[in-house]
Amino acid sequence: MHDMSLDISSLRRLYRERALTPTTLVEQLYARLAGDDPYRIWITRLTREQLLGYARALEGRDPASLPLYGVPFAIKDNIDLAGASTTAGCPEYACTPAQSATVVQRLVDAGAIPVGKTNLDQFATGLNGTRSPYGACRNAFDPEYIAGGSSSGSAVATALGQVSFALGTDTAGSGRVPAAFNNLVGLKPTRGLVSTAGVVPACRTLDCVSVFALTAADAQAVLDVAAGFDPRDPYSRPARPARALPAPRFRFGVPPAAQLEFFGNREYAALFDAAVGQLQALGGERVEIDFTPFLETARLLYEGPWLAERYVAIRGFIESHPGALHPVTRAIIEQGRAPSAADAFTAMYRLADLRRAVEPILESVDVIVTPTAGTIYRRAELEADPLRPNSHLGYYTNFMNLLDLSAIALPAGFTAAGLPFGITLFADAFREPALLALGARFGQALRLPLGATGRPPPPAGPAPALPPGYVAVAVCGAHMRGLPLNFQLTERGGFLLEATHTAPQYRFYALPGGPPQRPGLVRVDRDGAPIEVEVWALPIECYGSFVAGIPAPLGIGSVMLAGGRTTQGFVCEAYAAAGAEDITVLGGWRRYLASLK
Repeated sequence: MHDMSLDISSLRRLYRERALTPTTLVEQLYARLAGDDPYRIWITRLTREQLLGYARALEGRDPASLPLYGVPFAIKDNIDLAGASTTAGCPEYACTPAQSATVVQRLVDAGAIPVGKTNLDQFATGLNGTRSPYGACRNAFDPEYIAGGSSSGSAVATALGQVSFALGTDTAGSGRVPAAFNNLVGLKPTRGLVSTAGVVPACRTLDCVSVFALTAADAQAVLDVAAGFDPRDPYSRPARPARALPAPRFRFGVPPAAQLEFFGNREYAALFDAAVGQLQALGGERVEIDFTPFLETARLLYEGPWLAERYVAIRGFIESHPGALHPVTRAIIEQGRAPSAADAFTAMYRLADLRRAVEPILESVDVIVTPTAGTIYRRAELEADPLRPNSHLGYYTNFMNLLDLSAIALPAGFTAAGLPFGITLFADAFREPALLALGARFGQALRLPLGATGRPPPPAGPAPALPPGYVAVAVCGAHMRGLPLNFQLTERGGFLLEATHTAPQYRFYALPGGPPQRPGLVRVDRDGAPIEVEVWALPIECYGSFVAGIPAPLGIGSVMLAGGRTTQGFVCEAYAAAGAEDITVLGGWRRYLASLK
């Protein structure tokens, strides 16, 4: 199980080749999940007998006959699964539905296997994952950090390889922030595209069912099944045609520097700049946009009367069981008693003005890109101040559903401490096909590991195109994004082409000396391993000055990448390995730096 990737394309191949059966898969999953739950992922895990019941229903069927044949998934515990308790993160609220939510039933009918119900910020109120009586969910990469919320357990289950994908909900960013913090794709569909029948509401007029997946292709596969008009849901809408992404060139909007906010996190700022450069390398034209109406809309969500909708959603319960709620959750939702009908109409009129203000902005570009979150926090920081850091996490997310937008959160790199960073692409309603297509191209270019398992993604297509007048150079240490010497690339006009791995023919060493610390990449005839590298594009006229500054025992040579491609890049003379620490097992420089903390 630990050696098996649960991305959907890999499972499909194994089923097609008869190398795996659903029964074998669920037996392995059950054995893996039967022990402790140190990340506080699960509220309810299905029993072995329940899992086998789903698996045996598939045995004897042609794997090609069902689009999600034998694919395991998790369900946020505010979404109904027949026969399993729904708590919304509040034990006293629990009930056991006889009927699954429409979206869950569609997935099961397509062959997917539910594994259990996941932890969340109580009543889906929060973006951090700490507001749960079942325990604060842990980040998949560093348990001292938040997982993001409110769909925290669904994200971490996917990142840790316990399921192939998971359902969350997204009213204000709950399907995107956890994706960013756990190196996942997070799809927030257009309101009404996926039914919310059988979902405990937060704000019924705004709620969306979201998808956490390892790749954009996986998210597309799930959406293909999950989407569809549902008469059970009064807010359901059929999909309508929307403009596609132009090829090969496209225009993407970026807020000006003065409107970007990273809350002091310089690494996230550098990673965002690199992601923008990657979009340019994919054929995008950067267009600066005015972000003001989006930010003003975001403030309406929690500073306006929409809090009253959260109060109405559980009014009977909160009035009869006020002590059952998490103190922070209760304090937030009880504010919904105050707004008047006049306040609500005033806010709706202002929202209509803002919707009209963003229309020409959306029309002027094909997509808009922002960070998914401007920074990340330790769990202790949220315990000390439950409100202010949480509000920072919604800076780039709170406006989406008020403005009726579609969005996808994408992995976009790691900090020096090994914490994930992500971007969000968004556009007007029903633009999911364009967002998913660009998200797939972006993911194939970066070639980041899937989730938190450290596994490389499925085999990529051709190498990203190198613009005329540039040379490609692979870096594996202090020149990577967010690290001390990256400026030597960026100040010369360099930009990231892709994050990938070497072929499994290298040993990796931490060389003595510094600062800054440097690694050595040495090619070997045997006992090699794939090592994380970044391939940068550098203007030809700047290449000589860059190479001239490289000290021995390092130099520039031919580096073989995954899939057999070669490029110029940093290599190390073999003699230097004798006095260096072998860190090959860590697979990359960022993981080595994280191990020192």
